[in-house]
Amino acid sequence: MILKTLTLITLASVFILMFIGGYVSASGVGLTCPRWPLCPAGFVPMQEFIIEYFHRSVAATTALLVFITTGFVIRSRISPRGMKIASIIASCAALGQISLGAIVIIERLHAVLVTIHLALGLVLFAMILIAVAYSFKLADKKPTTSDSSSLRTPTTSS
Repeated sequence: MILKTLTLITLASVFILMFIGGYVSASGVGLTCPRWPLCPAGFVPMQEFIIEYFHRSVAATTALLVFITTGFVIRSRISPRGMKIASIIASCAALGQISLGAIVIIERLHAVLVTIHLALGLVLFAMILIAVAYSFKLADKKPTTSDSSSLRTPTTSS
């Protein structure tokens, strides 16, 4: 049950982050906070940096959720291999997004880098979506008596 809840929260966080990222890009405020990782005022944002600061804060929270989700999935005995692989890819994508986000700011929003940043975000979203699908399968799967009886060795009658 915790895997289902955690994967859903992580998926929602990734979606919200992508929505905010789209707003940052479309509104042209991507470079209002020209230093990375913090804005010039440090942890306390100034009025002119608030949107970009909010995007970075949600990004940090989302990355943490992705890493926590991956940890739970890997440690779970009931997680299938595909769910574990998707979660590991999601964590790698999150690390890539953090690095690429910094490069995008340093390179002053180069169009190709921004596009790659979006593409990697879509990969991240897809991998978490796959983990969510697996978690719903796990939640729906209930052991039945026929499952346990099929594990017994058949007896032969002579």
